[in-house]
Amino acid sequence: MLRRFLFYAFKFLIYFFVISIIWVVVLKFVPVWVTPFMISRKIDAFRADEDTEIHKDWEPYDNISKEAALAVVASEDQNFPNHWGFDFDEIYDAMTEKRKRARGASTISQQVAKNVFLWHGRSYIRKGLEVYFTILIELIWDKQRILEVYLNVAEMGKMTFGVEAASQRFYKKSAKNISRYEAARIAAVLPNPVRFSIKNPSAYVNKRTNQIVRQMKYLGGQTYIADL
Repeated sequence: MLRRFLFYAFKFLIYFFVISIIWVVVLKFVPVWVTPFMISRKIDAFRADEDTEIHKDWEPYDNISKEAALAVVASEDQNFPNHWGFDFDEIYDAMTEKRKRARGASTISQQVAKNVFLWHGRSYIRKGLEVYFTILIELIWDKQRILEVYLNVAEMGKMTFGVEAASQRFYKKSAKNISRYEAARIAAVLPNPVRFSIKNPSAYVNKRTNQIVRQMKYLGGQTYIADL
């Protein structure tokens, strides 16, 4: 029985590796129209008897303002152009910093891996798979593709996924035409896009928006992400 179990376990792993690699290769070239997280949000809305419409609109990287790209890098992962999927300095700081609530240290690459390929949760299995898919997309995709996917699948408002959908809903304009401040406000709600509002920003969101604008200037503006 043990030999049979090991045989099937090995066979399962081989299939998993092959399918996952093919999956990542395909998504290097085609838009990510739906993610597990979008589906889970729709199910949650249905159970809560709320509006289940998902607002999303895929746009290529070239059709998105580079201010938006810079804003999410400045707010979420300033070392994004330089790391290989994991920012170990941030991870160490998050583990050793004494705070009432632990802060996250996930890179943009890790967030893409989680949103596109996995479910949300805190199990060791899911975290291990997140590491695996983060390594895969860093090896198979380039940085611009990772950022492009993030800008299209991250939740940026309640049931609103991607910067184009957020721009159209809250600014009544395309993501290609948003200003630095508007991009920074979108990035400011990313920690909790259901609680925080782009359209009706709280004092905290306005404060965070100004901080992100300063960080965007500190990084050198759009030139910081020009060579992704």
